[in-house]
Amino acid sequence: MKKYFRSFWLAIPVVAGLVFFSFRQDDRLFEIARNLDIYATLFKELNAYYVDEINPNRLIKNSIDGMLKNLDPYTVYYAEDDIEDYMTMTTGKYNGIGALVNSADNKHIIMMVYEDTPAQKAGLQLGDEIMKIDGIDLSTLADSDPGKLLRGQTNSTVKLTIKRFGSQKPLEIPVSRDVVKVTNVPYYGMISDEVGYIDLKDFTATASREVRNAFQELKGKGMKKLVLDVRENPGGLLNMAIEISNVFIPKGEEIVSTKGKVTEWNKTYSAYNPALDTEIPIAVLTNNRSASAAEIVSGVIQDYDRGVLIGQRTYGKGLVQTTRDLSYNTKMKVTTAKYYIPSGRCIQAIDYSHRNEDGSVGKVPDSLMTAFTTKNGRVVYDGGGVLPDILTEKATYSPLAIALVRNRLFFDYAVKYHFEHPAIKPAREFSLTDAEYQAFVKWLDDKEYDYTTQVEKDLATLEASAKKEQSFGNIQEQFKALQAKLSHNKDNDLQLRKTEIKALLEEEIVKHYYLEKGMKEASFSNDPEIKAALDLFKDMTKYNNLLKSPK
Repeated sequence: MKKYFRSFWLAIPVVAGLVFFSFRQDDRLFEIARNLDIYATLFKELNAYYVDEINPNRLIKNSIDGMLKNLDPYTVYYAEDDIEDYMTMTTGKYNGIGALVNSADNKHIIMMVYEDTPAQKAGLQLGDEIMKIDGIDLSTLADSDPGKLLRGQTNSTVKLTIKRFGSQKPLEIPVSRDVVKVTNVPYYGMISDEVGYIDLKDFTATASREVRNAFQELKGKGMKKLVLDVRENPGGLLNMAIEISNVFIPKGEEIVSTKGKVTEWNKTYSAYNPALDTEIPIAVLTNNRSASAAEIVSGVIQDYDRGVLIGQRTYGKGLVQTTRDLSYNTKMKVTTAKYYIPSGRCIQAIDYSHRNEDGSVGKVPDSLMTAFTTKNGRVVYDGGGVLPDILTEKATYSPLAIALVRNRLFFDYAVKYHFEHPAIKPAREFSLTDAEYQAFVKWLDDKEYDYTTQVEKDLATLEASAKKEQSFGNIQEQFKALQAKLSHNKDNDLQLRKTEIKALLEEEIVKHYYLEKGMKEASFSNDPEIKAALDLFKDMTKYNNLLKSPK
């Protein structure tokens, strides 16, 4: 009898819980229906009585975006007009001409022409200003987006009217549209006799094949060590991260697992192909814009002690998105799970709503981080991104350099230089003479640009504080004298920052001759992470010690 009563009382909370859940679920469905009805009624009233005509598509899109903004940054709605952009993002393909156009101040300038695309084959150049597309004058269009006009059916022709530096009259250039493939590996090559380099910039549907092909070609050229660069890589398809990890991780080893609300979708993914190479020393370059799939690859290599990570802490996006089809050819990409790498850690930033200005993870308190171990027993942590084994300082630029970039002065001078010099040395060999640098400085004399140094910002803060405390009058004369001495001088700064400015200008000029690959090669000698990787590979004892279990 006592046993019966015990079973009865244990059962009560379970039954009550089920009843309560049912009640809450019905209540929740009623609240959803009620609010949808309110929303529909409100929209009808707006449409009927608002003083101006409203655009229903734009208004609904804005309201949906506002709703999703309250969730996480990666749950996104794609209207029908945005589906082509969505497909480009996932497949890396679109129908167009293969040029990057910047639109500002009612001018539409070609900033990059991609290799082996219709734009390159038609002879378009960096710096060309697009004035008309198929006779449509872009200056007459409000908020014109030339990208949409440049896209179209494969083999269709678009006629561009462009203004080119050095040409007196506009040029008419027909371009035959084609399928443009945005490559995941824009560059790979040997950066020394033994060291190969693969620049992985995306994770669309062909990423794994591109990495495998690049790796095998470099092995054929004598590669003994590899630098895998995932800096500035925003991530992409989960299966591509798994396959690329599998290039270096043996068949059968766990790569990543996902866990979310829908338990049926939870899954553990393992390497399902034989690895291409499980021995070659690897240096993976990361920074605070390496995200999602890029963090899986770098985290997996670290967890298996398969290579050394060099750079800065990664972005900290440990969330998985699933695309759901909606009505009228629209889609929603919704966050459905978190992913966990082999050590068991989730690299999702603990609080993704509070980040640095650039979106990266700030310093995570030790109390909020949990320790995990790699295959060799090295301690690694969760709590926000993957922390490299060798930390390097994030590259920073002077206010002068930033001002020259922002005002497009490096770019404009490179257009002029390209016109005046039909050919230059190969990208790795090109450098400006002192006389050529001074010619650039002279060219800047009448150009509009300005900047504020950190010292000037600190002085402004000091002045504001003194005025607030009503003590500025006592130091006003001394302050003005100090301000005059410390205020920046463009001519002086151009000489003081010559090494930095000259290197950036050389990279920009090389880009106009050798496009994206040339710009990458020109940057090697000034790249702190590549320098760190090459130094590490010269000291293999240090490399091996970094991967050993602590004693």
